Amino acid sequence: MKKIAFLLFIAILSSLLFTTVACLPQTAPEDGYTFTDATGRSVTVEKNPGNVVSLQGSFAETWLIAGGDLVGVTTDAFEDFNLDLPDAEIVGTVKEPNTEILLSLNPGFVIMSADIAGHKAVASLLDSFSIPYAYFKQETFDDYLNMLEVFTSLTGKPENYQTYGLALQERIDNVIAKAQAQQNKPEVLFARARSQGVSAKASDHMVCTMLDEFGCVNIAAKNPSLLDNLSIEEIIKQDPDVILVTFMGDEESAKQYLVKAWESNSAWSGLTAVKEHGYVFLQKDLFHFKPNARWADAYETLYKILFE
Repeated sequence: MKKIAFLLFIAILSSLLFTTVACLPQTAPEDGYTFTDATGRSVTVEKNPGNVVSLQGSFAETWLIAGGDLVGVTTDAFEDFNLDLPDAEIVGTVKEPNTEILLSLNPGFVIMSADIAGHKAVASLLDSFSIPYAYFKQETFDDYLNMLEVFTSLTGKPENYQTYGLALQERIDNVIAKAQAQQNKPEVLFARARSQGVSAKASDHMVCTMLDEFGCVNIAAKNPSLLDNLSIEEIIKQDPDVILVTFMGDEESAKQYLVKAWESNSAWSGLTAVKEHGYVFLQKDLFHFKPNARWADAYETLYKILFE
């Protein structure tokens, strides 16, 4: 009887101890940095984390700019950004990361995109292994600046935030001021072309943000019908001062589509943008892929196209 009572006492004591430990607040790493990611999550990551993996090439480049190292990246880090990472493992594509390879790298921090659906599935797996991760987005220069501030706080290299962030801000502010001071601001059609189609953009793109900051008129924002039906007839009707085009996928195939859909029309050569050399193909490295340390170059290039 005494033995049973003793065992019962031990069981109750163990239960109380377990409950007490479970209720204790979770403590962050002593040398950690806490920030809010692009989805509003509060994230704490150990400073100078080891085995960092980026699931988007643009973010991988930003991490390197911040002075960090990478053990894993997606294919676009090499194909689109030509990053020099001979020792980094490829962890699948940006849209379909390979979780098996990712976990084999024993990551200490995983950088992911808030705009890519496939990364949410990865997050559930990382949660189950208590692996720190954060979502980011970079549609504007402010997005880039916020990301760079987080990254340089983690790498312990604030001087890189000054050189590759705040110094660019000064150049960008100067360009925006010059553009806003212009008396004659062009009406602009901004479109993204693919091999099988072309669509106008009114928002949710870095070029749209830059046009707004310059004070230019984005005709797709003024005429929402263009978003649903970007026909050559509608373009002729609007007759924009400038037509800007970026390419998605294979550039040559997209150009061939434009020749067929737009340029073969007999009225094409009479458009103001065509007559005044305002029909411009924007370079992919500055206006399709995120320019990162070249954001100021992107602003200055767009200013020259629109006003010079």
